[in-house]
Amino acid sequence: MVNLIQQPAPYDLVGNPILVGGIGQGFEATLQYRVHDGHDERTGFFNVGGGTGEHGQFQLSIDVTGAAFQLDRLFVEVYEESAQDGSEINKVTVPVIYGPGIVPGYIGYRIHIVEPGDTLSAIADANYGSTAAFGNIVRANPLVISDPNLIFVGQALRIPIGA
Repeated sequence: MVNLIQQPAPYDLVGNPILVGGIGQGFEATLQYRVHDGHDERTGFFNVGGGTGEHGQFQLSIDVTGAAFQLDRLFVEVYEESAQDGSEINKVTVPVIYGPGIVPGYIGYRIHIVEPGDTLSAIADANYGSTAAFGNIVRANPLVISDPNLIFVGQALRIPIGA
């Protein structure tokens, strides 16, 4: 693979700024990035390696303050613009979950291991003071919860926390 995003991993719960790291190479050592939800986006470019054909590590801190994201599912993309025609080549895309889209003042998450008798409503009430907030937990765990009425003992659920 020409370019690789190592952080965030697919479906990681991320905050603002979005921290992106990986390995890449591009024409004249330049790559582009994009963070979007299909409605709004943040874009930019960065340098990596020593030139065309050389791979190097990169770390980005992408500030998305003011973005009008309508969804809490975002896509982080890193790609090269073709020197020939300007098209996007060697693009890698990682879907992520945007914590500030779930809870105001998002600062991180805690892990809750499901125990016998747990329900999403009870977990939400214990963490947010409202049984109706169970949707926050569902949205933060798209690969773990496929049906909000079915959670299983031993599941590790991310509970987004706001300020």
